[in-house]
Parts: sequence; C-alpha cells; structure tokens
Amino acid sequence: MSLNLYAFARPILFNLDPEVAHDLTLQQLARTQNTFLDHAYRQPWIADPLPLAGLTFPNRVGMAAGLDKNARCIDGLGAMGFGFVEVGTVTPLPQPGNDKPRMFRLPDANALINRLGFNNEGLEAFVSNVKKSKFRSQGRLLGLNIGKNAVTPIERATDDYLIGLSGVYEHADYVTVNISSPNTKNLRSLQSDEALDSLLSALNERKQALAEKHQKRVPVFLKIAPDLDDEQVAVIASSLRKHHMDGVIATNTTLSRDAVQGMPHSEEMGGLSGAPVLAGSNRVIRLLRQHLGPQFPIIGVGGILSAADAVSKIEAGADVVQIYTGLIYKGPALVHEVAKALKQLSSS
Repeated sequence: MSLNLYAFARPILFNLDPEVAHDLTLQQLARTQNTFLDHAYRQPWIADPLPLAGLTFPNRVGMAAGLDKNARCIDGLGAMGFGFVEVGTVTPLPQPGNDKPRMFRLPDANALINRLGFNNEGLEAFVSNVKKSKFRSQGRLLGLNIGKNAVTPIERATDDYLIGLSGVYEHADYVTVNISSPNTKNLRSLQSDEALDSLLSALNERKQALAEKHQKRVPVFLKIAPDLDDEQVAVIASSLRKHHMDGVIATNTTLSRDAVQGMPHSEEMGGLSGAPVLAGSNRVIRLLRQHLGPQFPIIGVGGILSAADAVSKIEAGADVVQIYTGLIYKGPALVHEVAKALKQLSSS
C-alpha cells in the first residue's frame, strides 16, 4: 500500500518547495507514528542480523542522519523497515541554520543540494525526543549524530563535540561524530591530520570516562566526506585506528558538480546528495577497506537509489548501508527492496 500511496504523494510533494515538503513529511510522520495510520508507509520487516562494532544490526539498511535532525520521527522511520536509524545532526545549542532557500531538487539526476547548516532545536530538545521513542525497545539500533554550533570557533570545536557526546551517550546505541558537512564554515578542516588527531584523542578519552560512568560501551563512529584524495583517506584511516574509533561512515554529501553540470540549481552552494555521489562514496569505501583491513566496521552511504546501488556499496567494502535521498525519490518501498537484496547477498 505504501508504494501506491507514495506514487500518488510524490508529485504533490515535488510541486512544493523542497524544504516545505521536507517539513510537511516530518510533521505527518510525527503525527502518525505508533498509530494505525503508519500502515501508509509501513514496510514488511526483513530480519538479517549482523554483528558489528560490538552491536547486532537487525538488518543491513539504515536511515542516514540529516532527515530527522530533531529526533521527532524515529518510530515512523522505523516502521519503514530500517534496521537502524540515525538522527541529528544535533548541536549543543539550538540554531536556525543558513538562510533560505537552502534545499534544491535536481530530479534529472535523482539528486538534492542542501545547505541547511545543522538547523536544529538543540541538545536538550533532541534528547527529550529520543527518550519518547519506542524504536530501541523493539530491538532496533539508534544512532545519534553530533556536530558543532556555527558560532563556535573552529579552534573550540572539540568542546562542542564533547558536550554532544556526553549528552547523547546513554541514549544511543552508537554515536556519530559529523566533521564532514560542507555547510558549517571550516568544519571539514577537522578532517586534516593534526586537527583530527586532537579531536579523536579528546573524544576517545571522554568515551572511556562515559563508559565507566554509565557502565556500558557505546561505539563512536566518524562520518567523513567523499571529497578526499587517496592520501587524506589514508591519514584518516590511520587516525581511526590510533584513537580506537569503533567505525567510520562513508560518506557525507559532495561539493563536486561534475555529474550535474548545466542542470537547474547545479551551481547552488551546498552539499550534493543522491545518485551522483555513488561512485565517489564507493571509491572512499574501497580505500578505507584497503587501509583498515577486513574487520573494521564501515557504514556505506551516498547515492543508493536501488538494490543494485546498495549491493555495490557492500562489494566496495561496506558492512551495512544507509539511505536518505533515495527515500525521497523512491519512497519507503526502497527500504524493503534494499534490505531484501542485502539479505540475499549475505546468504549467497
């Protein structure tokens, strides 16, 4: 039923401003989750458990961060068949993000450009919403994604990440450190060797203290960009091991416009997501796997609009995958399609 409903709803949503459509969709998910109305988007469940990073992922397809920045729709997203859902990015203090308009569709490329800028209601509201959700009690995994406030100087970024880690730790199955959004000034500079070493060292120290305090171990992942050369990926891989990070998420949106040149909105500032990111994301995943070896957890994200795209991520070296823009273009049926294909792949 959800496939038919989305085929009806998509033209209506695509006639709206992208951010208006985004907000409307989240409002409806928040209102209908945990009610009989969630059958409008509920998908058949695919069980495909995978041990990874000290956790057991219920299946191999997750919701990427960015869609639900305030953690309002965790249960609604869960109804779509995701084995794990990641929400955020949340910053310590509320912030409005960048000026509007700040989200643009490129339908000919199955792509989006956004420069939202971590618009969110802040850590306190975020944690309150997380605590209301039922998703984790159903045996699914919840990732909480943290970032820095725009007004925090880049040299003080570590302070914001430590506040975020401390605030979400006890409520998360894993925590993601987002240093790869292109929409917060200078944020990606934290991916450089010295800045990265300093940040990861501080995070690892705080993670150990929090594990002792809460008597539980919560994995911490690092989310990186696709716009990295081979040497930069090698440096990041070395830092991940050196500072005992539990996994890596590859990748965020891209600044490249090579695949969308000449299309309406292609010159807008911001991060490009969707189909054009697939090849670049897979390149980074392959490099990470080469440097990190077969056991290091990698979550692959970027450009999944079909089961074949998801399989290509696994073949590149990812253990599990996440989708976001594909959900907007293809609807909730994509979640079931991908979960089914990855289960077949794992059993072949």
